[in-house]
Amino acid sequence: MERSNNTEVQEHLQKVEQELARYEHPLFIWEARLKEPGIEVIVRLKTEGIHDDHYRFYLAPRELKSNAFEWDFQRQLYNYLHDYLVEMFTRSPQIKEY
Repeated sequence: MERSNNTEVQEHLQKVEQELARYEHPLFIWEARLKEPGIEVIVRLKTEGIHDDHYRFYLAPRELKSNAFEWDFQRQLYNYLHDYLVEMFTRSPQIKEY
């Protein structure tokens, strides 16, 4: 990998980590990891043993470079948290019982 690309990826990771630091929730913790060429955000419950599947979403370089990154990130985070909560249902009309 070229030095300039490596620097850009590290800057993207730092940008997402700084944005995540602006959010705190009593149920969830999150972290950002490099997943070239972008960044992967991992969301998990603070309490283990209830639902141990982590939720992951990916931020592409074009999203990270957007002038509206903070607003777009917030919208995505809230949408993904909603999806994560819905995935935790153990019974609902949409889940087939066998």
